[in-house]
Amino acid sequence: MGSPPEATNLPVLDLRRFEAGGAERADFLSALTEQAHRFGFFYVVGHGIDPAFIDEFFAASRRFFSLPDADKLAIEMVNSPHFRGYTRAGREHTRGLPDWREQLDVGAERPALPRDADTPAWRRLQGPNQWPEAQPELRDVLLRWQGEATQLAIRVIRAFAAALGQPEDVFEPVYAEHPNQLVKIIRYPGRDAAGSDQGVGPHKDSGFVTILVQGSQRGLQVEVDGEWLDADPLPGALIVNVGELLELASNGYLRANVHQVITPPAGVDRLSAALFLGARLDAEIPVLDLPPALAARARGVTRDPSNPIFREVGRNYLKGRLRSHPDVARRHYADILDAGELTRPQALASAY
Repeated sequence: MGSPPEATNLPVLDLRRFEAGGAERADFLSALTEQAHRFGFFYVVGHGIDPAFIDEFFAASRRFFSLPDADKLAIEMVNSPHFRGYTRAGREHTRGLPDWREQLDVGAERPALPRDADTPAWRRLQGPNQWPEAQPELRDVLLRWQGEATQLAIRVIRAFAAALGQPEDVFEPVYAEHPNQLVKIIRYPGRDAAGSDQGVGPHKDSGFVTILVQGSQRGLQVEVDGEWLDADPLPGALIVNVGELLELASNGYLRANVHQVITPPAGVDRLSAALFLGARLDAEIPVLDLPPALAARARGVTRDPSNPIFREVGRNYLKGRLRSHPDVARRHYADILDAGELTRPQALASAY
């Protein structure tokens, strides 16, 4: 299989070792268990996604961000109660402060759900995407990335299950058929050093796992032991990080870690894309019965009154979206903006 590339700060894991079986699998699971407990982040190689397609995907993303503002704003997220579409720089917020990035959010292509006064607010999250008329080919490229990255994410979730001493399909009942999928393509414009360096502020992700592909420009940082570690682009590797749902299921053994992105310097931009995979919106996350050696090291679920984590998936996901996109919240969720713990702007928002 060859040796994986070396990384400065975060571990590199080769997914082919998990699928090889025998001693290779056992060594992989041991490394995964330890690294996800400590960092909650790692590079993955042996992922099977064609590098040529990743290049095509990035080129299509670059063409989207190069469109005239009028074409991008025609599909602005504020028009969508499902939080789909384009967001200009400064319109998404983390910890109540604006993130200096523009992005396009694309979810699974599903119809909007019927609603009435008695249905939970999270049912509004499902619905169609918005696509740019000026770049019709973008739809196929982004949905292909969504499909391939989802398959990779499920392979990783199965590996996490095995690492926790569970059947590989233990999480399948809460994501099968209708997992919560979200793709973000993101551009961080450069900014003068006198301005804020918040590309995206410190946050955790609210799903099972995130699959991140980075361009050549650095900027992602992970908090470990009170310090920020750089997670620079690594040729051939993708980034995987643990989300809040795995922290919940493992009683805190797996770490949903805080991370941020620093704005690139003036005259330079940064491109990245993420697939966030979560459970079905109508699901609740079980607590696993861990082997004694792992249970003894479980830290418990994060107890942060400014960022409560809910076992009800739809509620947890909606929490992050309302905080991150106050303009969408005001237009489409005005009836629940006084919901207290769901909408406090100072809380740690999700990157979803």
